[in-house]
Amino acid sequence: MSAGWVAGSVRAKALVGRCPGAEGARDVARGPTLGDALRLLAATPYSRYTRTATDLRRAQRAVSGTLLWHLRVLAGWLPPGGVRLLVPLAAGFEIANVVSRFPVPENRRAEVSEPYRLGSLETAWRSLERAGTPAQTRAALAASPWGDPGGDTPWALVTGMRMAAARRTADAVPPARRWAQGRAVLLAARELFVHHRSLTAPVLRDAARLLGARAPAAAGYHEFRDLLPAAARWALEGVEEPGDLWRAEARWWRTVQTDGAALLREAGYGPRVVVGAVAVLSVDAWRVRAALGSAARGGRPGEEFDALV
Repeated sequence: MSAGWVAGSVRAKALVGRCPGAEGARDVARGPTLGDALRLLAATPYSRYTRTATDLRRAQRAVSGTLLWHLRVLAGWLPPGGVRLLVPLAAGFEIANVVSRFPVPENRRAEVSEPYRLGSLETAWRSLERAGTPAQTRAALAASPWGDPGGDTPWALVTGMRMAAARRTADAVPPARRWAQGRAVLLAARELFVHHRSLTAPVLRDAARLLGARAPAAAGYHEFRDLLPAAARWALEGVEEPGDLWRAEARWWRTVQTDGAALLREAGYGPRVVVGAVAVLSVDAWRVRAALGSAARGGRPGEEFDALV
């Protein structure tokens, strides 16, 4: 194992060790106000960005920004070529950047945030940032590892990128393939059976690579669930109706936490340890974002938060 992977693995474990974890998130969720929650975060790594937050939206984005900063720090410790492992795992930030460029109503202009600074973790952001129209955004995606999303409406662009992110993760990050399949299941199920939208041809192709060709073509939710390959069926276990997909989402995050922690406990150093650290860091940020939402509601964690932790 190269010195770079050893250094990266040690750094990854150190970053995880500073996270507030599930118990810390519970304390934050109890609030009873957003201000109280933010004061609790002052003793955590999230204080780097949350100390200037003035409302829930900014506070939650600051938590996400902290996660991105951790991934960029981790990328700097990895050996040449190691960053390629992190790029698909950080794809959500580039998707968020594209979403931030969509038109918004006049009364919500103040909510638009500056794009995340991706550094070495970008896939095609420099090209996407120059795109001035939805058609140009689609063209930039098609010419990049993202691939053609199959349309240039906001929905088509985002759905295409999200399914492509699952495909890219499964291809480039073997320890994360199970998570990528689960994410593809949730995305397809929500689009098909909650929003009742047909998937574009490129999205169907990506879904078929992860889930087989039969499930994405199913006529109904129960047929979709029954046709999933055995490796992906866990994502919808016990979820009887599309309206309960939030439970499957919570299970997905718990699975990522459990699998990531197991990777971190493996002996030695290397890519699997780093992937495990990214998983645990990502779950921690998700929990803290949810906890801030609970605090802003008066410190009353809901069923969704309890399912997550």
